[in-house]
Amino acid sequence: MIQMIQKLSKMQRFAQISSLAVLSAVVLQLTACSTPMPTRAPVVDRSSGNNVIVTKPSIDAPALAPVDSKPLPNLMNSQHAGKPGYYTVKPGDTVMQIGRNTSQNWRDIVKWNNLESANQIEVGQVLRVVPLDGNGAATKPPVATTPTLTPLPPLPPASASASAAPEDDIPWIWPSSGVLISGYDEVKSKGLKIAGKLGDPVYASADGRVVYAGSGLRGYGNLVILKHNETYLTAYAHNQTLLVKEDQTVRKGQRIADMGSSDADKVMLHFEVRRNGKPVDPAKYLPSR
Repeated sequence: MIQMIQKLSKMQRFAQISSLAVLSAVVLQLTACSTPMPTRAPVVDRSSGNNVIVTKPSIDAPALAPVDSKPLPNLMNSQHAGKPGYYTVKPGDTVMQIGRNTSQNWRDIVKWNNLESANQIEVGQVLRVVPLDGNGAATKPPVATTPTLTPLPPLPPASASASAAPEDDIPWIWPSSGVLISGYDEVKSKGLKIAGKLGDPVYASADGRVVYAGSGLRGYGNLVILKHNETYLTAYAHNQTLLVKEDQTVRKGQRIADMGSSDADKVMLHFEVRRNGKPVDPAKYLPSR
């Protein structure tokens, strides 16, 4: 009898322990479900000198795709495409060429269109090529003229003798005493190429006025352009040093530059004669050697 009582007592204790174990498991499960997800500690941003607390979310948001920061073409004048006083850029155009074709100073075109430089234009871009009037409208475009090398408006003849003489009656001289290494070719070369040493003198072929002196015309390097009358221009390219300035009057035989190799693969002078804006063979105008 005593053994049966002891056995019953052990069974009761075992049942109590089992109940407590089940209850504990349930409590643990409920506790786990009610426990919030761990969050990250707040981050203190000290980069600006102020201790600003920025709390980051527990789960990072997906990174956004980077925004394409490539600047769009200058479309500020796109609504004026095809209108008088505006020009739409075509393949191969340069600001210098556009200035020549519209009888405008290329520097004005850069300024009117807020261009960062004369090289930053794109095909399809619409450029204003005339000044604005007092009401902010484009003025009447100039009458189209034959393109010339110079980006400046036509200037008066350089001297009384040049203005009084017939247009074709100009006493030309050779611009350099160097050896002729390449003649005129309508396709490959618009002028003569004359060899020489670095620093050799380059002379004005006739009386005239400097209408351009600089390096803004691609492929010509340091360039001087002289206007002799309303018909003729001469160009002297690839110089090392320019000895004249724009609007300066020069005389035939005056030293206007030092020979060089700017924008060329060797020291030489590239010499052009242009009649009414079109290249012609300089050898037909220069005296025989």
